[in-house]
Amino acid sequence: MRILVTGREGQVARSLAERASLSGHDVVALGRPDLDLAGEPEAIIASIKAADPDVIVSAAAYTAVDAAEREQELAFAVNERGAGAVARAASILAVPLIHLSTDYVFDGEKSSPYCESDAVNPIGVYGASKLAGERAVFAACENVVIARTAWIYSPFGSNFVKTMLRLASERDEVRVVADQFGNPTSALVIANGILTIADNLMGSSEPAARGIFHMCSADEASWAGFAESIMQASALCGGPVAQVKPIESADYPTMAKRPANSRLDCRKLAQIHGIRLPPWRESLKLVVTRLVEGADR
Repeated sequence: MRILVTGREGQVARSLAERASLSGHDVVALGRPDLDLAGEPEAIIASIKAADPDVIVSAAAYTAVDAAEREQELAFAVNERGAGAVARAASILAVPLIHLSTDYVFDGEKSSPYCESDAVNPIGVYGASKLAGERAVFAACENVVIARTAWIYSPFGSNFVKTMLRLASERDEVRVVADQFGNPTSALVIANGILTIADNLMGSSEPAARGIFHMCSADEASWAGFAESIMQASALCGGPVAQVKPIESADYPTMAKRPANSRLDCRKLAQIHGIRLPPWRESLKLVVTRLVEGADR
């Protein structure tokens, strides 16, 4: 299978390239300057058509949550117009599309994990642009899975795990928000899930296999709880450790408001696609070990 993934340096794109090579698939990663999601839609479509993929994974996005508040036009250009152009390319080529979205389409006010059928209500520009992207994708392509995920970390790029390990090497204590909850999810296991979805879409035309799905690791945590587990995993492999001091969101003001509840219910993904991502603590140990040993940059 020839899989085109948008973005070269993103966590999911790099994880997908690694995992696909282990299973014998061919991954083509397209990023700037060859593919610029803020550019003209026709140029985006032409670049994707030239790659001649069997499946498209739309992973690239504008993800700077705080910066999006002052760069609204750019966020929507990439996450709505660019995503829509990728979906149009998939429709023209008549190939399946897997589009990644986010927990930020919800407002975080629900007291239990969000299901796919729950009402969306983004509370910031980033979430609004990703929701607009979901709608643009559905308008342009029918053969599509939109996979909402959250709290992504990996051995690659910039992420919370890397930040905690860096801070632990610089100081004795880190202050971390304890009143926001979600499902920490390794990009490596997301990549495994994407490959399974791709196989399912290639092998079946069932409408039920298309649509919106939530894809996160099992179990939940607060950011502070996540940080504590990072320190524990680091200690086990001889890495840096710092004391985690839980704080409230009000003690750490940000330009963009974050959902207090980012937990996603992933039962539909298990029922339809047979995918159950492993508990996040299990995946975390593997990523922390790789980072501490310095195998990845």
